[in-house]
Amino acid sequence: MSQQQDIVLSGIRSTGSLHLGNYFGAMRNFVRLQETHTCYFFIADYHSLTTHPAPEDLHNNVRRILAEYIASGIDPEKCTLYVQSDVPETCDLYLLLNMIAYVGELERTTTFKDKIRKQPGNINAGLLTYPVLMASDILIHRAHKVPVGKDQEQHLELARVYARRFNNTYNCEIFPEPEAFNFGANLVKVPGLDGTGKMGKSEGNGIYLTDAPEVIRKKVMKAVTDTGPTEPNQELAEPIQNLFTILDLVSKPETAAFFRDQYARCSIRYGDLKKQLAEDLIAYLAPIREKFEQIINDKEYLGKVAAAGREKARASAAKTIAEVRRAIGINRL
Repeated sequence: MSQQQDIVLSGIRSTGSLHLGNYFGAMRNFVRLQETHTCYFFIADYHSLTTHPAPEDLHNNVRRILAEYIASGIDPEKCTLYVQSDVPETCDLYLLLNMIAYVGELERTTTFKDKIRKQPGNINAGLLTYPVLMASDILIHRAHKVPVGKDQEQHLELARVYARRFNNTYNCEIFPEPEAFNFGANLVKVPGLDGTGKMGKSEGNGIYLTDAPEVIRKKVMKAVTDTGPTEPNQELAEPIQNLFTILDLVSKPETAAFFRDQYARCSIRYGDLKKQLAEDLIAYLAPIREKFEQIINDKEYLGKVAAAGREKARASAAKTIAEVRRAIGINRL
């Protein structure tokens, strides 16, 4: 199968704004992929229900993520951009895949174990069968490639298991076994501003794509640093390396080189580094923020985008679910 025919699918939960890590880790690559692949990008509002968001919050988050997708360069004319709950066929497949998913294998997933430890008062069935719904998202469009982070690799492997198990159980070849999409050199992990780990929604350590300039300045100036190098060419501590990683992404090469040289000479002033980084972040994100502000309150436009995405996504999903039902023996009368 040629690269142009490969189907790529990815979704993001509607639980908060997109941040710099989302952009460099995924969105920037999605913009490239939509030029060369058949792409389905969706907003996973059903997945967010495991934490019981307020209805108004859920609605506003979906609209915001949709606008941020577009502002980041996702073109609804070049891909299928849709809201998960607009495609009921996904739920049909979710139900049917649950019949061949086993409780033991779901209970062993790392993410389920993590969730029940973090929220012992809300161990709902949706958490347990989260990988089945994720598999349904992927298999409903018979995707070949799925960009996933390390924390989702186990879920993707289950999607492969369910595709294979369904095909074997019903003696058919409906589902391809999806593979992880490897961006290679284009895969960037953006660190947080708290000195450790990656930038994340739940960690509160990120720069959001639509942050106002004054917010970005405040966040960057609070970023964790150390007391400074004590000898020439000293190895960078993790918090400082994190700042340089972000600097390399958004600043001119000569800017990053200047501050690295200052560090090597033990003459760096972290305050100057942070001020420069903040201004470069503001400049880099300005086009995204401006586009977002243009469309976030244009309900008619966003509604049209969602409706067009729903139509395209349902056309694909309907073909899959019809074949699945025939294979199982449903509605053969």
